Amino acid sequence: MKKINWGIVGCGRIAAQFCEDLAYTNNGVAYAVAARSGEDATAFASKYGAANAYEGYQALFDDKNVDVVYIATPHNFHFKNASDAIKASKHVLCEKPITVSAEECKQLSLLAKKHDVFLMEAMWTYFLPAIQKAKQWVEQGRIGTIKHVKADFGYPVPFNPDGREYNPDLAGGCLLDMGIYPLAIANYFLNNDLENLHVRANIRYKGVEDDVLITANCGDVMVSLATSFQCRLGNGAYIIGDKGYIKIPDAFRAYECSLYELDDLIERFEDGRQSQGYSFEAQEVGRLLSENKRESDIMSHSQSLLLQSQMERIKALF
Repeated sequence: MKKINWGIVGCGRIAAQFCEDLAYTNNGVAYAVAARSGEDATAFASKYGAANAYEGYQALFDDKNVDVVYIATPHNFHFKNASDAIKASKHVLCEKPITVSAEECKQLSLLAKKHDVFLMEAMWTYFLPAIQKAKQWVEQGRIGTIKHVKADFGYPVPFNPDGREYNPDLAGGCLLDMGIYPLAIANYFLNNDLENLHVRANIRYKGVEDDVLITANCGDVMVSLATSFQCRLGNGAYIIGDKGYIKIPDAFRAYECSLYELDDLIERFEDGRQSQGYSFEAQEVGRLLSENKRESDIMSHSQSLLLQSQMERIKALF
């Protein structure tokens, strides 16, 4: 099997974790790295075994040996970086949030279709085996009809007015950074939009939120979601039905999940993985490209647009 050549855009923490996890796939390698600083790109490429390093992103997009680009720059650069890659006929896996507005998300989807390239938001959680197992249990009717979904994700982020997390010019705030995960969990298991949104948010600095609580419903299903830069939350998810429930500890990296009937543990799944978890989305992208697919059924363009639309509606209620 020919391995696909990944071009890595950005040299931050997430890009490093992604490159480390490529070693646990059998269909892709880190081939090239680009950063604003050529020195940073060279050091990163050397560390992760990439053959080429570029100062500036366009040179990577123009490299004919790059098959697919992984974009790991700050949120507000995603739209431009992804657009430039697509215009260079590169397939794209873009870190979440794929854009910072629903309109940008629509434009990016249309651009990918125009240039006939693959595009996916890197919602890695969806591809984790424990999340897939939980989804299977729901589809098998193991918990009956879903009645409640609860999910939260938060940890302390020290206040730094110059840091990305609290900078409004860099699309800072806990909603886009971490709140997207609980929202994504709700969407994945409910397969529908949220209604009757009620939002409480603490605004910390220049309109940037550091705590958000969301309640809503999806038809008859009650939904409770939370995210925070102020404290570590439970960071888990519960999918609760009228016959039982599924508990997913540390749901956004999800090493395991458990199935309960009332208070009785019926089944437990552990994935036993060695990677951090990014390997599963990377492996899936490689598989889809080998089949000449242009979109994922698991994380589709419409799923990304739904997330962006929801976050816009939530922010409007701050």
